[in-house]
Amino acid sequence: MSAISQTTFINSLPDVLRPLLPVALRGFQVRRPWSLLQIHYGEPALHYEVSHVGQRPGRLTTGWELGFHCEARDHHLNRLLLDGFRRHLFEIKATLGESIEAEMWDRGWTKIYEVYPDAPLTEAYRADVAARLAAIIACIHPVFVDLRRSAAELYR
Repeated sequence: MSAISQTTFINSLPDVLRPLLPVALRGFQVRRPWSLLQIHYGEPALHYEVSHVGQRPGRLTTGWELGFHCEARDHHLNRLLLDGFRRHLFEIKATLGESIEAEMWDRGWTKIYEVYPDAPLTEAYRADVAARLAAIIACIHPVFVDLRRSAAELYR
């Protein structure tokens, strides 16, 4: 199978992903800042993200980070969501595997993610990444919806 460019990979991923999701989750919106992909359901700061993770000292693998990022300006909300995901981490890992991590990140942001192993960028690899991202969204999104609802009640 022939290679595709990173730009084509990122730009075409939403179209490959959409039919793999449950019908209720197909209505996502897309942002493409820089060389990454963000998928959200109405709150751009709380989004699924696909970005390349390159070689760095101390990093054992390269690949594509697939996960849910909490990048709200309200750092308390980000932390509240992270704590909620951590309370569900056992069930999430039971569904998605041990590669899923939930952690504090940069600038008061948080995330729940994994690094999907690198491979040549082909249509088959893009299909594999889309399938994994669909599994992540299908597992994590119902948890997020409940956590977001709880957070909204706290802020009343």
